[in-house]
Amino acid sequence: MELDGLAGLISVDRERKQATVQAGMKLRVLNDLLAANGLAMPNLGDIDVQTISGAISTGTHGTGDKLGCLSTFVVGLTIVTVSERSSPARTRGRTCSTRPGSASGTRRPDRRDAPVHRRVHFSARRTPGHGCDAFASLDEHIESNDHFEMYWFPYTDRVQLKRNNRFRSRTSHCPASVAGWTTRSCPTRSSAASAGSARAVPALVPTFTRVASRALSPGSTRHRRTRCSARHARSGSPRWNTACPRSPPGSLRRPAENRRRRAVQDRVPVEIRFTGADDIWLSHGYGRKSAYIAIHQYAGMPYEPYMKAFEKVTTELGGRPHWGKLNWRDADSLRTVYPRFDDFLAVRDQLDPQRTFANEYTRRIFGS
Repeated sequence: MELDGLAGLISVDRERKQATVQAGMKLRVLNDLLAANGLAMPNLGDIDVQTISGAISTGTHGTGDKLGCLSTFVVGLTIVTVSERSSPARTRGRTCSTRPGSASGTRRPDRRDAPVHRRVHFSARRTPGHGCDAFASLDEHIESNDHFEMYWFPYTDRVQLKRNNRFRSRTSHCPASVAGWTTRSCPTRSSAASAGSARAVPALVPTFTRVASRALSPGSTRHRRTRCSARHARSGSPRWNTACPRSPPGSLRRPAENRRRRAVQDRVPVEIRFTGADDIWLSHGYGRKSAYIAIHQYAGMPYEPYMKAFEKVTTELGGRPHWGKLNWRDADSLRTVYPRFDDFLAVRDQLDPQRTFANEYTRRIFGS
């Protein structure tokens, strides 16, 4: 469903640090709009081409132990429902709120009142390392940084650690608050550079990846503007992303070990990010802290066996697939990892009994 015609600004309240926008506004537009008002999103995902409604519907997330996915920053919304008596179907809006005592419950793991924050300065640092050391110190990395993520390079034990931390500028009077996650993208650049060679000579991929991982070097930047990743590889590539329970940390090594055993010809570094718990029924973070494992493949390259192998392992770990990425789960499978799954289905039956808004994907993951 394209919502480009419904992408306007309704209001910005700088004192309450809240913005109201229409559902079709792209995140990149929202980010610029907030910046012009001295505000920023508390956290961001990898890219900013999604609409705000798509981002909060599918569980778009960034990384940060004290933050949840983007939908945890919502304080109210209007949803479109269908009247049962109308023929043809007639739509109407219902307003929902996250005020204390409302049916939707509380909002965010950190229980702050504002969905957007004042902009501040950030120090971003990336360092190469070894996977065994990174996993051994995972809790320390996560807890000691505002935002922490890492990339694991296939066919190696090499990782890139990325830390983003807020700091007070001598010239800034803004309160210390988080303005978003930046990935200034050595992994995406190296991935883009390997795309052509991967398609031409797949057997060279392991060698290319090992060389690229050895070329990683430390680096740091300071910035103020909220930004997402620069993407240098072709868009439209298959993507798979699953949220696994963060405890025990050692279990996160299992997907990597499975990858080595299968010797799948994958080319893109695996991204691992971390978020806090929340109480949204179909959120990946419902009731638990999460570690998101994201894998990608270039457009036009084989991907299904590779991603299904990952999904098998992470399903055994209690993984919850990203709603906006590839997955092969169904309602029976998902019910086992979402304690409020049937409660959600009851609300769906109430708001869309005729399945006006259903499609092939929703019929598979939610049932008919």
